[in-house]
Amino acid sequence: MRVLVTGHYGYIGTVLVPFLQQAGHEVVGLDTFYFDGCALRPETARYDIIRKDLRDLAARDLAGFDAICHLAALSNDPMGDLKPDWTYEINHRGSARLAELGQQAGVQRFLFSSSCSMYGAGASGDALLTEEAALNPLTPYAESKVRLERDLAQLADDNFSPVYLRNSTAYGVSPQLRLDLVLNNLVAWAFTTGKVQIMSDGTPWRPIVHIEDISRAFAALLVAPREKIHNQAFNIGQNSENYQVRQLGDIVKETVPGSVIEYAGQGGPDPRNYRVDFGKLARAFPELKLQWNARRGAQELYAAYKVASLTKDELTGRRFIRLNQLKHLLATGQLDETLRWKSNP
Repeated sequence: MRVLVTGHYGYIGTVLVPFLQQAGHEVVGLDTFYFDGCALRPETARYDIIRKDLRDLAARDLAGFDAICHLAALSNDPMGDLKPDWTYEINHRGSARLAELGQQAGVQRFLFSSSCSMYGAGASGDALLTEEAALNPLTPYAESKVRLERDLAQLADDNFSPVYLRNSTAYGVSPQLRLDLVLNNLVAWAFTTGKVQIMSDGTPWRPIVHIEDISRAFAALLVAPREKIHNQAFNIGQNSENYQVRQLGDIVKETVPGSVIEYAGQGGPDPRNYRVDFGKLARAFPELKLQWNARRGAQELYAAYKVASLTKDELTGRRFIRLNQLKHLLATGQLDETLRWKSNP
């Protein structure tokens, strides 16, 4: 297949592209490169790229592609809170337009990187949330995912198959490392300060998934028979990888020698609290074997931080914190009020 990966230069994209290439696909990347210069290490894959804001694409840009893996987005809740309409414009309206243009250009499959954050404040008790559970988004980021899934469903027809990969909270080492994700962040604090810093009371549940396993899921659904995936949502992760934040803290404490757990927040629970059922993915794709768990992921992160000599300043800097880099580009006048580049970077 000839595949366009939007957000190819991001945290997941720089891991996904090699997976797709190894599977024999011809990959082209699309990115606006907000995070150029922020890499942990150089990207080694080689492929063609389109340096463009997804909001400024034309149908001709998408001609000749069999599929789109759509990752490009303002990537988390803090960025969504900075100015919510930016998130809605890019993650929802711009992404819906991308799908419409893709449909016009003859793209047959559209894999959308959605999120389990749409479940928000999930069911209480031991209930595991399936893809049929009520959606309760608590942030502009999560709401943008809900809105785009809805709009993509309206586009689904005999020639255009949207698929919604509702990823768990991602973790793992990437050329474009992020430290604003829970496991990555906890290991980074432990490594640089000796403290596993938990900002809530530690009770909220989170499903987590390694970015390599997200990539495996994308690769599997990209080539799956149409009848197995057409206009369907799949939770991406494993039932065993639902954790309370304090459980993740314990794993990190055991991984980073000499570290101690510190509850640094206000002591209240995070309202985002959900446990997710991943049985649909496992039943539909029994050959898809997700390979990571939190303990192995913490060990991988710890080893990478040692190699990189990660510092405490980088925990609050802009290199690995998406919100801080975006604020820098705005403050230095490199982006305009719509988050477009004022000149070619």
